[in-house]
Amino acid sequence: MTETIKIDVWSDIACPWCYIGKRNLESGLAATSSDADAPRVEVVYHSFELSPDTPVDFEGDIADFLAQHKGISREQASQMHEHVTGIAADAGLEYRFDLLQHTNTVKAHELLHFAKAHGRQHDVAERLMSAYFTEGRHVGRIDDLVTIAVEAGLDGDAARAALESAEFLDDVRADQAQAVAYGIQGVPFFVIDGKYGVSGAQPAEAFSQILRQVWSERAPAA
Repeated sequence: MTETIKIDVWSDIACPWCYIGKRNLESGLAATSSDADAPRVEVVYHSFELSPDTPVDFEGDIADFLAQHKGISREQASQMHEHVTGIAADAGLEYRFDLLQHTNTVKAHELLHFAKAHGRQHDVAERLMSAYFTEGRHVGRIDDLVTIAVEAGLDGDAARAALESAEFLDDVRADQAQAVAYGIQGVPFFVIDGKYGVSGAQPAEAFSQILRQVWSERAPAA
């Protein structure tokens, strides 16, 4: 039997293109599911912090952050948000930059690793990105992250203990070290089957195409 294709995804909770890329990947996977010989795929999310120096309670809105971080005006930042909001809508996502609470994401990444250890990583990844980009919720504080963990079906007390003790911080750092080893400088970044690198929020059709290609390469010779 042909083994499962593994897709390793480096992303950040606070990266708007990462949520779009996640949704496009899911759409690409759905498109291949009806194939006569549908690819079997395992998706694993890995940690990448775009702005690790951001405080948990950032003073100002996301436009202020971009203006400071990229050296642009608030007007330019707003134009960037309008652009990405339109692309997100095409992927079926309703971004609310007017509600967004920018924050440090390291604890959110720790929660993702806790969720992975308990078989709920995909649920938590979706809840975190939705909470941040569409619901205007804070995803940097432990109390808020515990609530999100419970919403995703995890034990709240266990999640709190893991976050307060930084139990999974080493796993976050290991992901980041692997990103450096791969030469990843921006996210989302997808490593497919351990040998194909795909950068950026590619359209769903691109993911379908490469998955079918990789699957056909794995098919046993007739």
